Amino acid sequence: MATAASATPAAFGIKTPGPAPSPQPSPTSAFPRPSPRASAPGRLRASLRLGGASATGSSSVVGNASGIHLAAPVLAPLAVPKMSGTVGSQKSVLLFYCEEMRELAEQVVARNDDIELRSITWRTFADGFPNLFISNAHTIRGRHVAFLASFSSPSVIFEQLSIIYALPKLFISSFTLILPFFPTGTSERMEDEGDVATAFTLARILSHIPISRGGPSSLVIFDIHALQERFYFGDSVLPCFESGIPILKSRLQELPDSDNITIAFPDDGAWKRFYKQLQHFPMIVCNKVREGEQRIVRIKEGDARGRHVVIVDDLVQSGGTLIECQKVLAAHGAAKVSAYVTHGIFPNKSWEKFQPDNGEGPERGLSHFWITDSCPLTVNAVKNRRPFEILSLAGPIASALQI
Repeated sequence: MATAASATPAAFGIKTPGPAPSPQPSPTSAFPRPSPRASAPGRLRASLRLGGASATGSSSVVGNASGIHLAAPVLAPLAVPKMSGTVGSQKSVLLFYCEEMRELAEQVVARNDDIELRSITWRTFADGFPNLFISNAHTIRGRHVAFLASFSSPSVIFEQLSIIYALPKLFISSFTLILPFFPTGTSERMEDEGDVATAFTLARILSHIPISRGGPSSLVIFDIHALQERFYFGDSVLPCFESGIPILKSRLQELPDSDNITIAFPDDGAWKRFYKQLQHFPMIVCNKVREGEQRIVRIKEGDARGRHVVIVDDLVQSGGTLIECQKVLAAHGAAKVSAYVTHGIFPNKSWEKFQPDNGEGPERGLSHFWITDSCPLTVNAVKNRRPFEILSLAGPIASALQI
């Protein structure tokens, strides 16, 4: 009988490590190591999903210690999500408007199915200050939003600025202000100490429109009066300067004497603004000289004889310069005289000065007087009154909203 002292580990079922095995020779060619590309009895299909995209690869199962070999997966391209508020390649826009611009806003919407009209309730309190309400404000979140404004008088600017400052804060994707006529444009410089350049003041106010979720607000203006005014706006707004001249050119092409058109500019300022857009037409440049208390318009260069001369300028107020220009062109042999201005302001009903020629010659009046609908109060006053004809900015505005 063995004693505890003499008991061996094997007696208790404990395995003792044996001597280290001698190195074994590598397998001979009779038993080659399987290649990862070798065929195997079975194939595994692995599916990989990353952010909604799937990739599929194959794995080989081999019967040795090398384990499972995974082939490199083939990844499908990730789908790019569409931005909120877009439909295909067109931008879906919600268009708000002031009451003066209702008719123009409806025409803009009619030009593009991706623009939807939205309304604002314009009310006042008993003391006369505005009481405003943006309808369905919760439904415009994440959408592209625009506002069509008319600063036709100081009395309507404050209520519209209140809306303009409120809309970008409603978690919208982007904001665009369309102000077809920049009303303080003719007061753009200081000539004497104490003069106030109100164009710069209004530009500063508009430059502080709050940013939306998509970044700075955009500002669309047509034919701003002075070239330097485009530099009055700060870096917090993106001004986009458009022109009504393309719609004038389209209208001129429809005239029966379209091949006999000459463009006249009443002064050097109008020539600087527009000559590049109209340079394929023959041109006449006039200038104004002072003789005593009168300003006389004279032809500086160009020939009016036998031509249908169209006077082009950015705006008209009293209309005195245009009438003097009409007279001098008629005196120099123009067959017809017409006029175009983007902004027909006509304070104190000054549009009454302009009469149709009735086919009797340019000494009697104008063949056509084209204006745009940038100043809606004037449009209502001269509608269906010769020689006036309205060229709508609806198409250019609808295009600008897709930028």
